[in-house]
Amino acid sequence: MPLKGIKVIELSGLAPGPLCGKFLRDFGASVTVVNKVADDKVVDINVVNDGKEQVCLDIKSPNGSKIFRKLAASADVLIEPFRAGVMEKLKLGPEVLLADNPKLIYARLSGYGQSGPLSKVAGHDINYLSLTGLLSFYGWRGKHPIPPSNFSEFAGGSLICFTGILLALIDRSRTGKGQVIDSNIVEGISYIGSWLMRSQKMLFNESRGNNWLDGGAHFYDTYETKDGKFMAVGALEPKFYQELISKLEFSHEEAPQMGNNEIREKFQKKFLEKTQAEWVEIFGTSDACVTPVLSIQEAVKFHHNLDRNSFIQDEDGVITPVRAPRLSNYPEGAKQAPLGDNNTYKVLQRLGYSDKQIQELEAEETVKCKI
Repeated sequence: MPLKGIKVIELSGLAPGPLCGKFLRDFGASVTVVNKVADDKVVDINVVNDGKEQVCLDIKSPNGSKIFRKLAASADVLIEPFRAGVMEKLKLGPEVLLADNPKLIYARLSGYGQSGPLSKVAGHDINYLSLTGLLSFYGWRGKHPIPPSNFSEFAGGSLICFTGILLALIDRSRTGKGQVIDSNIVEGISYIGSWLMRSQKMLFNESRGNNWLDGGAHFYDTYETKDGKFMAVGALEPKFYQELISKLEFSHEEAPQMGNNEIREKFQKKFLEKTQAEWVEIFGTSDACVTPVLSIQEAVKFHHNLDRNSFIQDEDGVITPVRAPRLSNYPEGAKQAPLGDNNTYKVLQRLGYSDKQIQELEAEETVKCKI
């Protein structure tokens, strides 16, 4: 795998940091998650910790701080998910750790960034998205904005931080030096939204819910079927729209592309005549840009996804997407790794601690080797 040999330390946090660590792990990096000693169920802390090594460590204690510095001294990447100033208070900030290890890539993944009036304030996905202007795009016409589930934290947080780490690794291969990454969700999701922001005059010049891509157009919407399911219609271009109305058995006179809400009502009546499965059969592999709206469980069984082995489902029914993108030098086929166990004892031994020293550390609650 392309990241084989890269050692990552991930400070335990909520979803964005662990997902970033998963991306690194899925492409070959070894990831060690540092959990709090107070966490009783290390394995259950995060659902994307598959294949990661788990350590229980009190980094606030003097001995815990020393252990953490030893871990970071031999690492390539550190993922730190706290608000600005937290690590500096613990004397484990970038200045300290990069002095120990000049090649370390210190990735700071926060909500609001390392500076500014909100840098030390709590927030969640809806708050970050609201500050970018993008939340104003989502929701029904005439009603309040509705946030897409954790879109900001994963796209603007996890994915952008992952990209920053890869860029820093490339840069280090040339310069031999590590660096600090200020990856924050507000700026990350703003960057992801570059196309939306720059296309406002073209595609988002009307109020929410009245534009082509937000439910304002009958040719870009979802329609209920006879069995209470839905079909997604995205026939933007005229040639695709022609294919759509042909499959629906409408003429251009009956359903012009630039028609009004009466066309939407015609479409809805038509879709209610058949089940979702029947519509899937009718549209098949045509260019009408019509697809079924599937549940996650249904997506696993959908013929296209089955053909590409796009999902992994374990014996407990847990569904996981395969890693993406696909690299020709590393074909797919690997099974989902199990969630990591508590490897504290093994990690401490690797750092040179004796059995007696480990027992003393556990007695003083600096570490926890057994759950």
